[in-house]
Amino acid sequence: MTTHHIALIPGDGIGTEVLPPARRVLDRVSRRHGFGLSYTSYNDWSCARYVREGAMMPENGLDRLRDKDAILLGAVGHPDVPDHVSLWGLLIPIRRAFRQYVNLRPIRVFEGVDSPVRGAVPGAVDLVVVRENTEGEYSEVGGRLNQGLPEELAVQEAVFTRAGVTRVVDYAFGLAAGRGGRLTSATKSNGIVHTLPFWDELVAECATAHPRVAWDQEHIDALAAKLVLDPARYDVIVASNLFGDILSDLAAAVAGSIGIAPAANLNPEREYPSMFEPVHGSAPDIAGRGIANPLGAIWSAALMLDHLGHREAADDITAAMASVLATTDVRTPDLGGTASTEDFTEELLQLL
Repeated sequence: MTTHHIALIPGDGIGTEVLPPARRVLDRVSRRHGFGLSYTSYNDWSCARYVREGAMMPENGLDRLRDKDAILLGAVGHPDVPDHVSLWGLLIPIRRAFRQYVNLRPIRVFEGVDSPVRGAVPGAVDLVVVRENTEGEYSEVGGRLNQGLPEELAVQEAVFTRAGVTRVVDYAFGLAAGRGGRLTSATKSNGIVHTLPFWDELVAECATAHPRVAWDQEHIDALAAKLVLDPARYDVIVASNLFGDILSDLAAAVAGSIGIAPAANLNPEREYPSMFEPVHGSAPDIAGRGIANPLGAIWSAALMLDHLGHREAADDITAAMASVLATTDVRTPDLGGTASTEDFTEELLQLL
């Protein structure tokens, strides 16, 4: 029997509350489909560890993850630690060391979940945002000068490489070819004079290798508006690191709750482990109350199984998610209900 070794990093806030439900779901479907999952938990890789020891993870943290088949992450962040410290101390080093250059964020309006957008109806909105995940606007190039003085200066450089853009755009075209055959590229080449025209040129080059995919490009401001006004028009959206981050959170809100949204940080070549995480973050305002929506973590776990080659098991999970939302009134507070994390998880497990 195939057994996959999974690293579990609960992290901070509600990350510690939503990862156990995801693991219970994984154990249920893995038994049904005849494969095994073993786990190594890294429970102290968190902001609490940073406050205590000055680091989010040990110096050899990346080496301890390197031999795992996949990583399932809960959340990162706490009010006592600046966000750039927590992210650059754990999440971003993992993404970059393991060349997880594709950030995949599926968005779907489920039956039984009311979207705040009038035209976003179940069955019509089903899209994927493909975000470049290791360079772009989130580079380390830059710095600050004359701190505290009137002439204080901060410089942040965006880094777009031919290799980095081409590989993620090529992945997005391939994904679109297997879905609805439509791709939209997010750009802002009318205002950003160097990097985004370069992005546009590389998208056009990649398009020649995918003649069956219809594609266009939209300036990010217009695209954000259209994503709200007519989300059903989109199939696959490919975007730079910053644009993809913003668009995918916006799209998750269009779908009804960011608590549902999953994310996959993929190394498509499988030379390194990929990492899977809910989009919702650590949510310190509700942490410890037992009301966090576990669906983002559970859907992320389904993406992990799909990546590991177990598509049918992943489909079982997403089908159970859809069923609990469509056929029951069990809802966590972010979806307008009163169910606890445990109540919701139990309902989902019964459907599985």
